Amino acid sequence: MNLEENLKKLYEDIELAKDHSNFCRDVKLIAVSKTHPVEMIKEFNKLGVTDFGENKVQELVSKIEDKEIENKLKNNKINFHLIGNLQTNKVKYIYDKVELIQSLDRIKLAKEIDKRAARDNIKVDCLVQINIGNEATKSGIKYEDTEDFIYELLDYKNINIKGLMAIAPNSPDETLLRKLFEKMNIMFENISSKNYVGVEMKYLSMGMSHDFKLAIEEGANMIRVGSKLFGNRNYN
Repeated sequence: MNLEENLKKLYEDIELAKDHSNFCRDVKLIAVSKTHPVEMIKEFNKLGVTDFGENKVQELVSKIEDKEIENKLKNNKINFHLIGNLQTNKVKYIYDKVELIQSLDRIKLAKEIDKRAARDNIKVDCLVQINIGNEATKSGIKYEDTEDFIYELLDYKNINIKGLMAIAPNSPDETLLRKLFEKMNIMFENISSKNYVGVEMKYLSMGMSHDFKLAIEEGANMIRVGSKLFGNRNYN
């Protein structure tokens, strides 16, 4: 597999999608490295990719313990994002090590993140995850609860809300996907207009390997792409 070719093709597809979008937004790539070896992360980092997404805390911790990765983290040459469901008892392992927790979806989790961050006198950047397709198998708050949830989060002074994240249904129905991405963008702009203290709608994180072009066309400025870069996942 030629990782450089995969990355080049992805960048070309991103630019094409931006050309077809009505939104003039830069797009930040999160390379989803879950289940893939740390050597592939290092290879993509040499090619200029700085941000990587992991689903599981244990796997994320094992990767950032690699000496080369650890040094790059200290020098801000590489960043990790927790993009999967985060259990409260796992917060202590990663709250101060990730660029973004992209899956904040309940107050109990916010309390734990805030408590840990307050002890260290730091602020933790998070995205609010919305279950845009109302899927029972996916995490995230209900779309209609977004504003109330963010209002509750204002009490947690050691959390910075940096935007919204959603995982669309794995569907071939482009009309459905567009509609859901459009709804996310409407909420993103609605929350932006409120100017809440500690809330910055900087990132609209939506779109994966199968639907990132549609997501960008509908306003995404952060995409999470795995298989198009790394190839099929290895669950062994």
